[in-house]
Amino acid sequence: MKSEIDKLSDKLVNAFLRNKIIKALPIKYTKKITNAQKFRKLCESKITEPIIGFKAAGTGIPLIKKFKEKEPFYASVYKRNFLKNGKRVKVNKSTLGIELEVCYKIKKSFFNSKGSITRKSIKKHISQMAPCIEVVGYRQRKKGITSFGDLCSDFGANVKFIIGQSKKFRKINIGNLKTKIMNKRISHSVDGNTKSVYINPLNSLKFVLNKLKKDKISLDKDFWVFTGSTVGVVPIKKKGTYLGIIEKLGSVRTIIT
Repeated sequence: MKSEIDKLSDKLVNAFLRNKIIKALPIKYTKKITNAQKFRKLCESKITEPIIGFKAAGTGIPLIKKFKEKEPFYASVYKRNFLKNGKRVKVNKSTLGIELEVCYKIKKSFFNSKGSITRKSIKKHISQMAPCIEVVGYRQRKKGITSFGDLCSDFGANVKFIIGQSKKFRKINIGNLKTKIMNKRISHSVDGNTKSVYINPLNSLKFVLNKLKKDKISLDKDFWVFTGSTVGVVPIKKKGTYLGIIEKLGSVRTIIT
């Protein structure tokens, strides 16, 4: 006979694969980040579809302090949720909002590297960088964010990633670049800065890569790491085209339907 956690993970995995919304998970699986991580890993273990990379979340220092956490968290990102620039994303009542991020493509040779990743050693593992938009939300009938566990337990709250034009990795002042996401149709725009991502997106990248090592995760291909939002979670006030711009890195857009 299946346990409660096994049954609930089956339901959430089914919702993930079929784009459905289910009843909110019991708080005992979502309130504490340790329990949420266990639940996330159980759900991920039941999905056989290809992983395209990993996302960092909860990378804003004020948010970490607000929820009394010690660090961000990470989750796997699946190929089904990875879209090219300009593609459409359908939202629903459980969608939380839209984010603008810096992402890095990491060489698969990373998985053969030894020792911890440092800010000095990290650069040899990066091949490309790009701006990206993430649409975040639940596969549950719930709203708002009361803990990191709320997000972590539901596949890191990832709905879709839309990636802009990638560039060969080069040294730029990634820790202090202006960013903006906007919907021109309703004259709605939000300004941000890359320094809001764990002080520097490279810190966020380092965090994820070291977690992958700790959790003994390995892929046989290059992969993406999405470092966290530069603008917070921006509510989607109206449908239409959203354009994200990161200084010196480029732009990315998606059509919300």
